Amino acid sequence: MTELPLVVGVDGSDSSLLAVDWAVDEAARHALPLRLVHAFRWERYERTLPSFTTGRSAEEVMARHIAASCAQRAELRGPQVEVSSEVLPDDAVFALLHAAPDAFALVVGQRGRGEVAGLLLGSVGLAVAARAVCPVVVVRGAQPNIQGSLGRIVVGVGDAAERTGAVRFAAREAQARGCALTAVRAWRRPAHEHGDRSPDADDAAQEHDERAAAELEEALSEAAREHPGLSVRRHIVEGPAHRVLLDSAADADLVVVGAERRHGHFGLQLGRVAHTLLHHSACPVAVVPQRG
Repeated sequence: MTELPLVVGVDGSDSSLLAVDWAVDEAARHALPLRLVHAFRWERYERTLPSFTTGRSAEEVMARHIAASCAQRAELRGPQVEVSSEVLPDDAVFALLHAAPDAFALVVGQRGRGEVAGLLLGSVGLAVAARAVCPVVVVRGAQPNIQGSLGRIVVGVGDAAERTGAVRFAAREAQARGCALTAVRAWRRPAHEHGDRSPDADDAAQEHDERAAAELEEALSEAAREHPGLSVRRHIVEGPAHRVLLDSAADADLVVVGAERRHGHFGLQLGRVAHTLLHHSACPVAVVPQRG
């Protein structure tokens, strides 16, 4: 059976070139074809048109040059990877979302051409991560994390409605990289228990911790069957999940979280944890959709 391609959105920015490099390495690890997609309306919206003219529109000339340059970069980095490129006269978000049903995953940079350098995450990356029907990886963070030199994958194990796909994706990723998987389950005390230092409160805290441990084991059971040799480290901690995962991501190559996609809901579908990681994580972030 032919593997679905890994699709990466390119626009010629430094951020998208990092995404290309990351995607080439990812495609090589999983023996996937790599498809580069450039939607050439990006330049029109961001007012970065070249000054020269030819028989084609300046916008189209720039678009084809960007796609060809990125394809050449990918081929040089991963000669063993099958690379194709495509220029589409469409909005970047729509083009990538259209590619999502037939993709192993979508890969995008932190922000695109013309977007303000101070932005934590560009509009394209945020919209795609919040709406795509396949996993989306936003390549962001420090160089050691992006280069995959730390040997650690982190997955946030959230509520049942969103965790299955994320755990399976993270386990497959750790297996392909030959590294450990750290599964994180955070829990919070109910408001009425805060400040209570009685023995009963300690018992309640232990109950919360044990429940979180059981939920974590349940979430990992399928991945353990599919990848029997995988090294899995369990991390159960009291605290806000978004802060716990930000800390865990600091020395990781990739952090993976789920996002519930509710049928018939067409807006951005991204929980607080995924939203925080996409804006602040020190490593690349994979958002894996789960149908609710």
